[in-house]
Amino acid sequence: MADPVSAPLVTKPLGLWESYRAARRNLLEIIPLAALHQPFVSGQNGPQRWHMVMSPKAIRRVLRDAVDDYPKSEATKSILRPAIGESLFVAEGAEWRWQRRAAAPVFTARNVTALTPVMTRAAEAACARIAADANPGRAVNVVDQMVAATFDVIATVTFGEDEAVDRAGASEALESYIEKAARVSLLDLIGVPDWVPRPNRIGAASMLTKMHADADLAIETRRKTGPGAAPDLLDMLMDAEDPESGRAMRTEELRENLLTFIVAGHETTALTLSWALYLCAFDETVQAKARAEACAVLDGRAATADDVVSLPYIRQIVEETLRLYPPGGFLSRTARAADELDGAEVKSGDTVIVPVYALHRHRKLWDDPDAFRPERFDGSGEIDRYQFLPFSDGPRICIGASFAMQEAIIILASLLSRFRFTRVPGRDPKPVMILTLRPEGGVWLEVAPL
Repeated sequence: MADPVSAPLVTKPLGLWESYRAARRNLLEIIPLAALHQPFVSGQNGPQRWHMVMSPKAIRRVLRDAVDDYPKSEATKSILRPAIGESLFVAEGAEWRWQRRAAAPVFTARNVTALTPVMTRAAEAACARIAADANPGRAVNVVDQMVAATFDVIATVTFGEDEAVDRAGASEALESYIEKAARVSLLDLIGVPDWVPRPNRIGAASMLTKMHADADLAIETRRKTGPGAAPDLLDMLMDAEDPESGRAMRTEELRENLLTFIVAGHETTALTLSWALYLCAFDETVQAKARAEACAVLDGRAATADDVVSLPYIRQIVEETLRLYPPGGFLSRTARAADELDGAEVKSGDTVIVPVYALHRHRKLWDDPDAFRPERFDGSGEIDRYQFLPFSDGPRICIGASFAMQEAIIILASLLSRFRFTRVPGRDPKPVMILTLRPEGGVWLEVAPL
């Protein structure tokens, strides 16, 4: 059986201009083919030295053991700062630590479980929308459906039923901002400092003004009215404080972190679900096995938090999807000090990249790495913690990882228990990464109700 779609990697060194054009088009196209075989690949764009790291031992040092020496790259932060400010995703050092300590209790297993009824309702709504579109011989772009489902989840768990927030407007503003601002600038590539303006990002930031104002209004209104009947992330974060300093979040900090959860929490899960449906359509045997599990557990209803533990094969499909098509396909850091990574020299100021897409397909780390095999994650084989990084790792591991996994399992199981998904000949998606790893052109599948 052929392998599912993959991105072509670079077979020869790229010059500065070639690198810039490729990165603007698709970041995956700047990954050298050698990254699938070697633990470390280095190069230079103009004055800027860079290193791609695929050794789990070296990655552990970058993400965990020497995390303070490897802050997020300025290119990444300059893209996201206009949207989410100095929130958890962007902040460094002491500023990051107090926010993380304050927010961590919000994402305990108990709190995540309390939020999952929203996921069940979103799964039910997605099934209804897809059923309405599922006509014989008509293809459905499941990306649109999954974005609608996951945005509904994240907006509801973030702001509850607050009508002060224009949900459709916020979604559109974020999508437009990412499309215009997230592409690599030539100034990023050669290491020009962040204080030098990137014209495309200046114009794009104006799109976020109303979204920020709406969020501030919702926060101030909640301060006056108090929590709603059902807890949401805004209530939890307003009550949160740093256990060491007692510091709580101001309106600006609340807004930045809430928008971080919206930015990071809906598109990434929607993409994972879209790729998972493509893979299930690609391998009908896997789809049939997953459907049997889902139908046996759900018996016609949408999945709930209580069902997640009884859906191990659905979880394996989600994990294998995250391996083949990780939404965050690049982790970019800047070395603050000279270092040695797995025997390779790193100088202060060098860019250190973990190309997660290549790491997840590395020939020495995975058996038959381009194949779709959910059984890799059945617990029978040993997988190094730093060879599988769908949510990064170390102290800065994604704070919402368990939330995202529960959401993906609940929605995927609900869909597979009610529909059969079939590939449309000639319309397989193309993996393209700008800020996240997207299926260019959408994921078009024929959908048949069971």
